[in-house]
Amino acid sequence: MSPSDPLPLLAARDPDAPLAWRHGQPVSARAFLADVARLAPQLPAGSAAVNLCTDRYDFALGLAAALVRGQASLLPPDARPDTLASLTHAGGQTYALADDPALETPGMARVLIERRPPPEAAGDPSVPLIAPDLHAVSLLTSGSTGAPQPHAKSWRTLVGDVAAAVKRLSDLLGRPSLEGLTLVATVPVQHSYGLESSALLAMLGGAAFDSGRPFFPADVAQALASVPQPRALVTTPFHLKTLLLAGIDLPPVDLILSATAPLSPQLAAQAEQAMGGQLIEIYGSTESGQVATRRPTRSEVWETFGEIRVQAEHGPDGTERFIFAGDFIPEPTPMADILELVDDRRFRLLGRANDLIHVAGRRSSLGYLNHHLNSIPGVEDGAFWLPDEVTDGVVRPVAFVVAPALDAHAIIAALRERLEAVFVPRRVVHVNAFPRAGTGKLTARALREFALAQLAADGTPVQLSHDVPADHPAFAGHFPGQPLLPGALLLSEVLEAAQGVPSLAARLGPRPTLAAAKFLAPVRPGSRLQIDLVPEAAPSRGLRFEVRMGEVVAASGRWTPGSAP
Repeated sequence: MSPSDPLPLLAARDPDAPLAWRHGQPVSARAFLADVARLAPQLPAGSAAVNLCTDRYDFALGLAAALVRGQASLLPPDARPDTLASLTHAGGQTYALADDPALETPGMARVLIERRPPPEAAGDPSVPLIAPDLHAVSLLTSGSTGAPQPHAKSWRTLVGDVAAAVKRLSDLLGRPSLEGLTLVATVPVQHSYGLESSALLAMLGGAAFDSGRPFFPADVAQALASVPQPRALVTTPFHLKTLLLAGIDLPPVDLILSATAPLSPQLAAQAEQAMGGQLIEIYGSTESGQVATRRPTRSEVWETFGEIRVQAEHGPDGTERFIFAGDFIPEPTPMADILELVDDRRFRLLGRANDLIHVAGRRSSLGYLNHHLNSIPGVEDGAFWLPDEVTDGVVRPVAFVVAPALDAHAIIAALRERLEAVFVPRRVVHVNAFPRAGTGKLTARALREFALAQLAADGTPVQLSHDVPADHPAFAGHFPGQPLLPGALLLSEVLEAAQGVPSLAARLGPRPTLAAAKFLAPVRPGSRLQIDLVPEAAPSRGLRFEVRMGEVVAASGRWTPGSAP
């Protein structure tokens, strides 16, 4: 086959065999192709589709119809109005594909995928052919800034990605193909892992997928029981742990696919024992696609797919990064991880490159600390966080846990047996749940906002930092030759910092009152400010503040809750 030859929308398969299951009922590839043929002409011409469908079958239908029309599908991390607004300015016209009539898409035309009975289809269905270089999808990840960052994929790349995964998974299962395997996924299909390991693994790999997205343990068990064997569970370590902690009977599965995250061999072994199938971890990124697997109960070493190779490379600043290249990867792609290479196809994963922390001259990774925290019996979920504040000259980590049956002393005692003393937290904060994304991922930004809110809610002081720009326009008039930041702007910085912490913003209300303020030292261009916010106890519920530049106190005062207008 020539590299320019078009590639089929669906892999070769029995057209009457299930491609999907909806509420326990099969939907054949023949019926799916008929649905695609009906929907494609309804799509606006010359546009890109923002696929917001929550039902996995509706999503696959919208994706396929857009491909047939030669259109890209934009896959955002959520359907918030600000996220959708950013996509209307991404270049070219966009419209929304949705299966929820109540979903609003302001500023964007919407095509609603309606639930209809399967159409009558006769004869051999024609499988559409797609240009290999067609821009098929743009995966949009929120990143640390919250602004969607698009990662474009061609149809050729997606087909190659799935082909490599099919070969590996078939070999691991001892099967000639994935034909007949049904996938039940707890992860959203708009995420790269959810896309590759559910909808595309069926369309391009011969498997079938369940159309739902079960989240609660009972729903996961019901979804698995509603489809025939052989079957696979596509999930994450967080979802898997929640499922096993529920203590319910689970239908047997042949395969458990898990996204890469702290996953202990103990949890992997429990999952294999509870459901009978082998657990395989998938390693990859939005940029590269899935590139390697391992079975954690057998080995800690990862092995790349197909002809993919990995090598270390040193950047201009001397830092080491690891580049994956070959096979379906369009161009060499660096990973944001620290690896230990066994050879050019096998490696150990040591942690995220941006995950490293330093405490009292010692180095570790948050992933490593979280692994040990979550391995404590009784800890249902947990995460370490490194605050800005310094205690006794050292930044001390804080542990947040969902552990109803354990007190802080028991958790600290267990961590002392697992970690170096400098990484054992002096403070353990019990919480009800973490603000995890649909994939179970807890982003650094979400954790920081959550941690600050939790600490402020129980009266714990919050410390924030702020750099005063040397070219701040206020310095031009205050005062030439001896510039300083006006007191009003300094107070504004304090109030903005407080309103950035949800619990403090709620405490002060919409119209806070400045009850007291003292200005003790000038703030010069380029100063780094430390803003200490100290919540007062009831009944006043005020907020005391102090602004420091190193050891020098620049200002102090107090805000009180304002009355509603």
